[in-house]
Amino acid sequence: MVERRELGGWLQGPGASSSGSGSDRDQGGYPGQRLGRPAEGPGSIAGFGRRLAGLGIDWGFALLIGYGLMRPLQWGGMAPLAALLTMHVVLVGTAGFTAGHRLVGVHVQTLDGAPPGPIRALVRSLLLCLAVPALIWDRDQRGLHDRAAGTLVVRR
Repeated sequence: MVERRELGGWLQGPGASSSGSGSDRDQGGYPGQRLGRPAEGPGSIAGFGRRLAGLGIDWGFALLIGYGLMRPLQWGGMAPLAALLTMHVVLVGTAGFTAGHRLVGVHVQTLDGAPPGPIRALVRSLLLCLAVPALIWDRDQRGLHDRAAGTLVVRR
């Protein structure tokens, strides 16, 4: 039978159960601490709001490009998604940020602080276009797409 304290720990997330060792909490008091990132300022993990705003801006550009420029190519409604994928692969792979990232003050880098490069950007962008990996993240606020690509989104 399930006890109330076990259910409470499950609902509150990792490390919340009183029966556990608490090692998850001991390893990081803020997102990015166990990755060697500062708590605030440049290089700290970007918050969900900034990342969502950046993606919203990028999605707006992708809609304009997809329906404005690519519509004659008959993509069957997938033109904005193809535009978003292309923008992310090219811009994140070369500059480390998209227009939306730049406007909200974040950029993408590897765990050691280097630019992601084209292969990591491709993996990250493909998974981002699936949406589900981006909506599931760990205690360092890294989505599954970032974990798979070995990247993270930090503040500028």
